[in-house]
Amino acid sequence: MTSDGAQVGASAAFRSRPLDGNPYPYLWLDALAVKVREGGHIVRVAVVLATAVNGEGQREILGLDAFTSEDEAAWSVVLAELVERGLRGVQLVISDDHRGLTRAIDALLAGAAWQRCRTHFMRNLLARVPKSAQPFVPTLARSIFAQPSAAEVAAQLARACEQLARRQTSPRLSPSPSPAGGRSGPTTPSSASTVRSAVEATWSASSPTERR
Repeated sequence: MTSDGAQVGASAAFRSRPLDGNPYPYLWLDALAVKVREGGHIVRVAVVLATAVNGEGQREILGLDAFTSEDEAAWSVVLAELVERGLRGVQLVISDDHRGLTRAIDALLAGAAWQRCRTHFMRNLLARVPKSAQPFVPTLARSIFAQPSAAEVAAQLARACEQLARRQTSPRLSPSPSPAGGRSGPTTPSSASTVRSAVEATWSASSPTERR
């Protein structure tokens, strides 16, 4: 067998190995769009990755595959194969809010809670706030994640929203950049309201939810 053939065989064995030795309470699912050469042409595919923490606290790559697109059908194949290989004990799934993915989780990992991953959460949050607010909003959001208990998370979320409300009444705290890149004026009350609403809405949509 050539070295290339040995590598292909080792990759196939790794991707099909049994997963019934340990429960996997935490599962991360993500996809990356990449360009590959296929039939003499460059095409874009979705490389999907499943990573988990096992019952011993060790991180493992459970699955890796490529599909023509990231949709519900592709994620259903990925999750069905993981379950068939013995995936069990999943308590929390972390991923982006891709509708096809969350529907596949509902169908194949019933009972597991779901949470939007922090990286995607921050991207979604910053997409909903004015540019003038983007320097300080990530710091506020990270302070919410840093709390040690659910009760303190809720309390810090309330404090962060109160701080944004104060910015609404004290616009000098957050000047807006001018079109040329300088500072031309304060954040308007409507902008502060938008930031506060975005934090509340995006956080609520990203909190762990039970999948039934």
